[in-house]
Amino acid sequence: MSLPEHLRQDLFDLIPGDPAILILDFDGVMTDDRVYVREDGLETVACTRGDGLGISLLVHAGFPVLVLSTEKNPVVAARCRKLKIECVQGVPDKTLEFGRILAQRGIQPRQAVFVGNDVNDIGCLRQAGCGLVPEDAHPLARQAARGVLSRAGGRGAVREVAELLLVRLGHGLLYNPSDRTK
Repeated sequence: MSLPEHLRQDLFDLIPGDPAILILDFDGVMTDDRVYVREDGLETVACTRGDGLGISLLVHAGFPVLVLSTEKNPVVAARCRKLKIECVQGVPDKTLEFGRILAQRGIQPRQAVFVGNDVNDIGCLRQAGCGLVPEDAHPLARQAARGVLSRAGGRGAVREVAELLLVRLGHGLLYNPSDRTK
């Protein structure tokens, strides 16, 4: 399968030949890093539906996707439930947890794709075979990453990495089975 025009070859080349998992930070990756706080203290965030569809395409392809978040917030768990992906949150040391997740699943770090956006993601970005950051990531996270995505967090960054993975895995980018040619 050839690389669609809208995807960058330099980023595709960073995706491992045998990727085994996509691990995502939540705030600043699946969201635009803003939080809305209501007067009753309830926090809400905005996520892009296109990012959600990208995750759904990976899930339909049988590819594991997991959210790893320092923050413990019901909105993180709710979004992950809706997308049918695993959620590990309230983690004080993401680097240690990242290694534990991979070891528990028998995945080599070189097979992992990680997307983070801030200084608490630096260790994971360095350990992953493919550490990526959204276009608007913190400068230190950008330095630790192997690649910078074309899109900002909560604005298509997750969709971009999902499509890169789907192409690497030999899957199409079409959602409906009836749209795919045989």
